[in-house]
Amino acid sequence: MKPSKQVDQFRRLVSQLSSSSAPIRVIGFLVVLALVWLPIALPLYLWLGTTTSLSVMPLILLYGLFVVGLQIWGKRVHHHSKPLQAHGLVKSTQSWRELLTGIVLGVVSLGLLFGIEGWLGWLQWQAVPLVFWRILLEGFLVGLGVSLAEELVFRGWLLDELRYDWGFSRALWASSLVYAALHFIKPWQDILEELPSFPGLLLLGLVLGWARQRTKGRLGLAMGLHGGLVWGYYLVDVGDLASYTQVVPDWVTGINQNPLAGAVGFVFLSVIAALLRQPDGEI
Repeated sequence: MKPSKQVDQFRRLVSQLSSSSAPIRVIGFLVVLALVWLPIALPLYLWLGTTTSLSVMPLILLYGLFVVGLQIWGKRVHHHSKPLQAHGLVKSTQSWRELLTGIVLGVVSLGLLFGIEGWLGWLQWQAVPLVFWRILLEGFLVGLGVSLAEELVFRGWLLDELRYDWGFSRALWASSLVYAALHFIKPWQDILEELPSFPGLLLLGLVLGWARQRTKGRLGLAMGLHGGLVWGYYLVDVGDLASYTQVVPDWVTGINQNPLAGAVGFVFLSVIAALLRQPDGEI
């Protein structure tokens, strides 16, 4: 087939996707991404295995391809001159300020949650490990990396792709359901054990979407809040800073010591939601 014919076919495909419904566009983008990624990822998995520290490399590659593909997709399908900026990844002083505000809000709110539980006698604080400075840095990097990746995917691209057709509120609920559901791609027994965390994950997705809404479409606050929550939980969990006393049932403090799977964590997220949510329902 001549190159010109391939180009014409690609342009027709893009034109068809541009006029397709939101679910078709989402599936189309993911299929194209998978077709590019799988031929590279499968040999890497065979070479690196799935249990070593290097097994994360194919996932890093996937995210890199997603970012590149998102820019091509945004320009050709939605005619964005700056696709990443259109999806909320804005470089500005205001965005950095919002990122910092979100980090502080996430860490402080989680610290307040654990502080109240400690004051009530529901957990006991443990000695700070000697390597806590390393855990502090690791947690910050993990929180920043997770929040950048997940916010651009779920509160950026997916939310926007759906809201172009459905409006903000409906798109936010749909993207948050997808976000929560994808955390349960695991063995059936693990799904049953961790199912109580689903409402908390759903609410977290909504809260982060409302954070983007409040900042007029920018992702800085959502990224900071998400990263701060991950960072704070990393410090307590990996640093072994607290142990539960079992004074109250696990469903109160969090099943498997996960605050999102507990009533207290859900209440704290609800308070943040009430502070961030705006009545107009658009960004």
